[in-house]
Amino acid sequence: MLSAGVIQTSIEDLKTITKVELVVVNESGAVMADTSGKIQVDESRIAEFIASPADSQAIAGHLYLKVFDEGEVAYVLVCEDSNEDYTIAKIAVSQIQNLIIAYKERFDKNNFFQNLILDNLLLVDIYNRAKKLHIDIEVSRVVCLVEAKYDKDNGALEMLKSLFSPQAGDFVTAVDEKNIIIIKQLENDNSYQNVEEVCSTIVDMINTEAMIKVKVAYGNIVNELKDVSKSYKEAKMALDVGKIFYVDKDVISYATLGIGRLIYQLPVSLCRMFIEEIFGQEMPDNLDEEILTTVNMFLENNLNVSETARKLFVHRNTLLYRLEKLQKSTGLDIRVFDDALTLKIALMVVSYLQYLENTEY
Repeated sequence: MLSAGVIQTSIEDLKTITKVELVVVNESGAVMADTSGKIQVDESRIAEFIASPADSQAIAGHLYLKVFDEGEVAYVLVCEDSNEDYTIAKIAVSQIQNLIIAYKERFDKNNFFQNLILDNLLLVDIYNRAKKLHIDIEVSRVVCLVEAKYDKDNGALEMLKSLFSPQAGDFVTAVDEKNIIIIKQLENDNSYQNVEEVCSTIVDMINTEAMIKVKVAYGNIVNELKDVSKSYKEAKMALDVGKIFYVDKDVISYATLGIGRLIYQLPVSLCRMFIEEIFGQEMPDNLDEEILTTVNMFLENNLNVSETARKLFVHRNTLLYRLEKLQKSTGLDIRVFDDALTLKIALMVVSYLQYLENTEY
């Protein structure tokens, strides 16, 4: 049902153009909108008019016209009884009925997409409802998930709604207090690079204008409406994996999660078995910060001793001493590729286990 403010704005605009005073009441006779305050509405006459078969009727010097919503009387419009006012009143009735349709379609689209991403619709329902709501079925789409570092406010949501237009086929809705879903419709020539740029724009805009730290994750591009839920699940996984393994990234793509995606899907028991097999009781998270920094820098520089020493601002011999210290404590010589790979995976598995422990409390 339309709000009183929307109806008031509509008939006020019409009055400004035509100078005709209008009143809109609901089926109970309560005034929803009034341009003058001079037209007196009799509730009993409203009830009689609604019960009558007539769509319009002249009663006691006033014109009464019905406003329908799917065949049922939603409102009654009242104006002075004259031929000129009758024409304007018919235009007002048509305008309000079109507003009802538009607002219902907007609400229905919101409901449709929410059920779509949650897999609450049968395949036949997806196509039937999409046709009714004028939603294209076979166009490329991608789901982006925006998570605020702190509680999301309406400012961020409204900002995104202004950036992504329903006229362009986009859809924006809040999931919970911290997450916003964007279903972005793509042009035929759009690529993952374009999607990455859109997500970077979202991060920059919200960081700058709303002063909110956000992360944005997106799934794979899908070409059918029924696969939108798949892209949403991928975006959700990308966001979770990004928070564990790629904490420095503000934009995370499901397609580039790499080994992090594999570890995220491993059973916890298997992860713990792997850690115990490699390290025994000496868990790698017990390594001091200096050693961990050295390990990460050494891996980032492709096991290059000289480059790592330069980046850490230490002497080459100091770096070699740290690597030997690590070898004594873990049994792994990360100057050897196999040992470096083992330690890299082990550190990622430990990060995953720590994330699971923290989210349990």
